[in-house]
Amino acid sequence: MKNTTIRLTALVAILAAFLTAAVAPARALVEIDINQGNVEPLPIAITDFLSSDTIGSEIAGVIAADLKRSGLFAPVDRGAFIERVSNPDVAPRFEDWRVINAQALVTGRVVEEGGGRLRAEFRLWDTFAGEQMLGEQFFTTRENWRRVAHIIADAIYERLTGEKGYFDTRIVFVAETGPKDNRTKRLAIMDQDGANVRYLTRGDDIVLTPRFSPTRQEITYMDFAGGEPKVYLLQLETGQRELVGDFPGMTFSPRFSPDGQRIVMSLQHNASANIYSMDLGSRQTTRLTSSTAIDTSPSFSPDGQQVVFESDRGGRQQLYVMSSAGGGEPQRISFGNGSYSTPVWSPRGDLIAFTKQSGGQFSIGVMRPDGSGERILTTGFHNEGPTWAPNGRVIMFFRQPAGGGGPKLYSIDLTGRNEQAIPTPDFGSDPAWSPLLE
Repeated sequence: MKNTTIRLTALVAILAAFLTAAVAPARALVEIDINQGNVEPLPIAITDFLSSDTIGSEIAGVIAADLKRSGLFAPVDRGAFIERVSNPDVAPRFEDWRVINAQALVTGRVVEEGGGRLRAEFRLWDTFAGEQMLGEQFFTTRENWRRVAHIIADAIYERLTGEKGYFDTRIVFVAETGPKDNRTKRLAIMDQDGANVRYLTRGDDIVLTPRFSPTRQEITYMDFAGGEPKVYLLQLETGQRELVGDFPGMTFSPRFSPDGQRIVMSLQHNASANIYSMDLGSRQTTRLTSSTAIDTSPSFSPDGQQVVFESDRGGRQQLYVMSSAGGGEPQRISFGNGSYSTPVWSPRGDLIAFTKQSGGQFSIGVMRPDGSGERILTTGFHNEGPTWAPNGRVIMFFRQPAGGGGPKLYSIDLTGRNEQAIPTPDFGSDPAWSPLLE
């Protein structure tokens, strides 16, 4: 029997443990092919969790929405269910689920424990093998029911695909309101599905390029207070804000290193801009490029050994890779038609996402770190600002529509076949995906 402990954002512990029924040996039911995708997503039945009120059906609904949005699963219409599960501790009638082609089944319950606590438990069944694949239970407070639903969806995703999920995460972005020539821009944060939006700044100053720390609930961003760009750190749990540094000239696109101990950014001096890294402990900066060109939008590799950035040193914006320690000549990796910008290294280390401008269109694409295997995932009037889910399988970006209005957030998987609009109450731009919550 395996035990794990997960810490909620509200600092309420969730205790998870496998239930006592036999669990089938681990094997993935979904094979992921990022080049072709799953033409037929896995049919999965998700029953309403038994509960004394509507919270059981609400949790089941969030789980179903998470799995469907991944593009790998097709939740079966509940109207087709034959068996009505009355006891999730008892094995279901597998033939009733096979006849409606539900290859996997999720059952569960939610119990009021007293003192405002809930116990949420679920079981995942392989209907064709006739066996349980996974069972867990969680204890938390009622207000955190959505988080529990995301955690359960992650557990199901991992068990059926063999890869980590990405549903128990948050997105920080720039919320924009007002006319195009006078936008109010505030930092905002939400769950990855668009729920629980809250604002982090008041909109007094223009804010840009928020980026998550990979190790803490902390972001770095740019603030144009007084018309001068400054780089700040913001602790999300406490709201404490700290000035990283007041640099002469313009500052662009700060990002964290994988260990969260450094940031890398672009600093402009006269007509050129170069890449610098800063140790957040000592506040010492190291210059990584020495160019008369515009070098900007740096992003660390997951091992922290390299940095990818964009530069017009060849006459047009292209992507380059260099050592994160500086020194040596950066190596150009993009050679297609058009201009390349906003590179971001995948958390898996296998791909770099980018924006490509060509023929009056903006595309979001990926390539390998050596520049090979370039693939365009989506093209539109103005797409920009890719950010990776922590499992490296999904990208979020923002799109400015051709007919006017403001930018909106979208996600797309690596097959390019599963594009989803992400709901936000305001216009949204500059998204950044958090690591999995703890």
